[in-house]
Amino acid sequence: MAFSSFSICWVLPLSARLRLGRAYFKSLVPNVVQVSAHRIIKGPCYPCELEALLFVRKHTTIPVPRVFRTYPASDGRIYIEMEFVKGVSLAELWLKTGLTDDAKKAIIAGLHDAVTQLRNLPPPTPQDIVASTSTKEGLSDGRIGPETFGPFTSHDAFHTFLRGGIPIESTQKTYGDTVFQVHTRRYKTHFTHADLVPRNIIISNERIAAIVDWGFAGWYPEYWEYTKIFFDAFVRLDWYTAVKEAIPQYDTELAAERALWQQYDEPGVLRW
Repeated sequence: MAFSSFSICWVLPLSARLRLGRAYFKSLVPNVVQVSAHRIIKGPCYPCELEALLFVRKHTTIPVPRVFRTYPASDGRIYIEMEFVKGVSLAELWLKTGLTDDAKKAIIAGLHDAVTQLRNLPPPTPQDIVASTSTKEGLSDGRIGPETFGPFTSHDAFHTFLRGGIPIESTQKTYGDTVFQVHTRRYKTHFTHADLVPRNIIISNERIAAIVDWGFAGWYPEYWEYTKIFFDAFVRLDWYTAVKEAIPQYDTELAAERALWQQYDEPGVLRW
């Protein structure tokens, strides 16, 4: 599946390109290899990540890496060759306090704009679904587990999954009042990055150059973007204070999620 013009260096097998990239360029993260001054190859990834990248690039002005081509992996996943966006992760800058207050405000404003654009995307169906971008592929989310899951035809079905199948009538006894309260509410469905944490925000010239790592993205209940920001090990508390200005807050839902994180984390993992 090609997304750009031909170049002679691309005729090398994927394995050779990855090997050469690891030898000649600085290592990024375990599943991302830089293969030229302007390109990286990420993988193996689930197809839902490719769907999200193409969808967001087509329907918003959010800065995301350009996709050039994909390669099949042996297990149904894919490798994605995409643009290497130069810059520094917001995590690195925020930890080093290398940002002025004005720069932080500009970044938070940019993040607010990105989230607003995502939330304004019309869902593909009037149903309260939880699904990948196209609704055809399974979702991926580290909050759930290492394997894909879904899609779900309703938020109720998704919430039941998060509870490990515990019926709503037994939820208060098992997980407490807050989980019961949240899982009986009605929510809108919004397109969600679902991992909008500092390491996935690339900064250049004190502005957002790219939002990366769309592997968890999809259609979720409206609170999921907010609660997932807190499903992270970033240690600077002032980040969590600042980011509340960028994203609608759902603190009751966050309390419910934290109760589930403690009592039944990774519901997608099979338990014997």
